[in-house]
Amino acid sequence: MPTGVHLRDARQQLFDAAERILLRDGPNGLTSRAVTDEAGCAKGVLHRHFTDFDAFLTDLVLDRAAQLETQASALREAAGTGTVADNLTTALTTLFGPVPVAIIPLITFRDELRARLRQARPGGGIAILAQATTAISAYLAAERERGRIAADADIDSLTLSLVGGGHLLFADRDPGPPTTATVNKLVTAVIADAVQRRPASRPSGDSVISLE
Repeated sequence: MPTGVHLRDARQQLFDAAERILLRDGPNGLTSRAVTDEAGCAKGVLHRHFTDFDAFLTDLVLDRAAQLETQASALREAAGTGTVADNLTTALTTLFGPVPVAIIPLITFRDELRARLRQARPGGGIAILAQATTAISAYLAAERERGRIAADADIDSLTLSLVGGGHLLFADRDPGPPTTATVNKLVTAVIADAVQRRPASRPSGDSVISLE
């Protein structure tokens, strides 16, 4: 039996191999043998670094979820700039990129993986979706503070609508990802009422004309 090549950074190379399999074959194609074959190493390499395959998958998901923090930070920093609809459109397109979308069904159909994710991070049973939800919610709250959406806007409901709708748009990989226009149409429809009810700015004292 071939022992495969030596991996200088075994964990990361195994993660990258699993990612390629997910994108190419979907969750059903992701097995320990498939991962080590894709990485070009012996099967024992995976088990030297992880107690079992579910432990490997847990660390894979947590690693990819952590990478979304960069996008989440960029979204928070965008508050107050551009338009709310454009910022959310860009965020959903990034947060539901090919890799996150491929990981979500993997979590959904593996009970043990969800259990371990919950143990690793409170509320982390559906990682990726949890990261997207936190990022969108924080951004909407920041825009509400700046008065760009209504003060009485229901942030939780808006977040659920945006994350749920965005996931549905990106979940079907066969025809390719939705266009920017399609994502923007969803976002605009979801936030329309909150934006329309935004209080108008009061005129400054210098602009008031006295009729006396």
